[in-house]
Amino acid sequence: MQKKKNINPSKLVNVPFSKTQCGVDFYINTGNGKEICGVLTENTTFKTDFFEFFFFRRADGFLLLNSKRIELHDDMVLLLSPHQRQEWHVDERALHYTFLIFREDFMRTFIADKFFVYRLLYCYQTDTPPYLSVSQETFDEYMRFLGKIKQELLHPTADSYNLIVAVLYYLLLVINREYASAYRLPVDVPKNHYAYQFKDLLERHIYDVQRVAEYAEMMHVSRVTLNNAVVAQFGVSANHLLKQRLLEALKNDLLFTDCTVSQLADKFHFSDPSHLMRFFKQQTGKTCSQYLSDYKNGVYE
Repeated sequence: MQKKKNINPSKLVNVPFSKTQCGVDFYINTGNGKEICGVLTENTTFKTDFFEFFFFRRADGFLLLNSKRIELHDDMVLLLSPHQRQEWHVDERALHYTFLIFREDFMRTFIADKFFVYRLLYCYQTDTPPYLSVSQETFDEYMRFLGKIKQELLHPTADSYNLIVAVLYYLLLVINREYASAYRLPVDVPKNHYAYQFKDLLERHIYDVQRVAEYAEMMHVSRVTLNNAVVAQFGVSANHLLKQRLLEALKNDLLFTDCTVSQLADKFHFSDPSHLMRFFKQQTGKTCSQYLSDYKNGVYE
């Protein structure tokens, strides 16, 4: 993980994955937090283009992730998806953690399922928190997996890529099982890809498409079929999933861009600014101006 020097400390910095720091030509790395001490607070705010998992033995302080405040604590696994605004309020020297970072395309050669990350309930999630509290036994199990990945990165051989992906795949699924149990989420074997395809399309089209029927049309299925698939896999309706993703995008643009409500209405294709404001109030209980004022005054979700 590498960040460039930032002249304006309040500017949002986009951080690309750096393969050169991993020792081998793979889009993955793991290690001890002491190895990268300072990287979390080098820039006031930043985004990355890769997944970041933090396995905290000891932790204090908090993280502002998009519009949400996440309190850090011991025996916590923090699961961050790409392209989320991060602002860390921590003393990095007091943190004790292991990190795992990887780009989604790292696994694509080995795993043909292009919707794999959307099958992981903690990836691109808006309804449940992006973290887990785990037992010492579970934590130690995760560390064993990360240790195997680190050994292959340090001493690569001809089959290291396949072995690393296999271990990563297993680790991600084990975490998913633990996450589903913690938040009582369904983990039924999927009958089709519709629910995961829907989440993929939401990530790519939320600024342009805000009706479930239009997504169903893009997928060449009926709205009923799509909704049934989403309920079976995620335990919520397709409309709920869409509204939560739309709200997340609206919050981020309201808080972290200079767009007016009128400009946001145009950007998100609302027919009128009043329709956007009505939607926002229904979902949050606050007007756009109240929400923005609360955030600036340190009142977070």
